[in-house]
Amino acid sequence: MTDIRTPDDLPDVTAAELALGVLEGEERAVALRRVLAEPGFAQSVETWREYFGQLFAVWPEAAAPDGVFERIERSIDALHGVVPPSRGIWPAVAGLMSVAAVGLLVFVVARPPQAPLPVPAPSVVATQPLLVASIAPTAKGAAIAAVYDPARGVLRLTTAEAPAARRSAELWVIGADKTPHSLGLLTPGGATRVTPAPAIRRQLAAGATLAVTIEPEGGSPTGAPTGPIVLKGDLTAV
Repeated sequence: MTDIRTPDDLPDVTAAELALGVLEGEERAVALRRVLAEPGFAQSVETWREYFGQLFAVWPEAAAPDGVFERIERSIDALHGVVPPSRGIWPAVAGLMSVAAVGLLVFVVARPPQAPLPVPAPSVVATQPLLVASIAPTAKGAAIAAVYDPARGVLRLTTAEAPAARRSAELWVIGADKTPHSLGLLTPGGATRVTPAPAIRRQLAAGATLAVTIEPEGGSPTGAPTGPIVLKGDLTAV
C-alpha cells in the first residue's frame, strides 16, 4: 500500500488538466504529443487519472435536486441573455460542467485529500538497447552502418555500393550458433530495411557478426555464402 502522489510530487499541472479533460484545441494537442514523446509526462497523466478516479469513487452518488437545470438556465440567461430555444439547456450544462471541472482541479491542487488513497505501483517497462555495427570493407570500398532495434525487430542499413552486373550483395548474420543466416539482399545503391524472421532475430545479439558476400544475381543458390566476404562488422549494444 502506498500513498497517492500529491501535486508536490507532480508539479506539472498540465498532466492533471489532461487527465481531467479540461484541455481543448491546441493545448490538448500539445499535451497529447507530450504523452507520446515524454514517458515521465505520460506516467504523470496516468497517476492523475488514478487519483481522480479514486477521488470520485469515495464521493456518494446523489441525484440533482428538482429544478436545478431550470435555475442554471435562468442564471445564465440573466448574465448573457436568453439562450435560443433551438439550443436547449445542454450548452449551459456543458459550460457549467467545464467550470466545475476546473474548480475541482483547483481544489485538488490547492488542497489534496488528507487521507491516503492506495494506488498500484507504477509499471516498469523493460527497454532493449539498440545494436549498431560498422560493416567495414575487407579490401576496398565504403563501410556501411547498421542499426538493429530488438523491440521492433527491424534492421536498417545505410546506402550500399551497387555490385557488378548480374551479381547481388547478400547480408548474413553469424550469431551464437556460428552458422551464417541470410538476412536478404542489400538494396543496390540505396538504404536497406530488413525485418528478420523470429528464429533469425535470436542470432542478432551483441557480439554477433554481420557480413556481406557477393552472390549470383538473386542471392545464394544454396542458402549458404558462396562468394567472398566484402564487408564485415560486429554488433554492439548502445
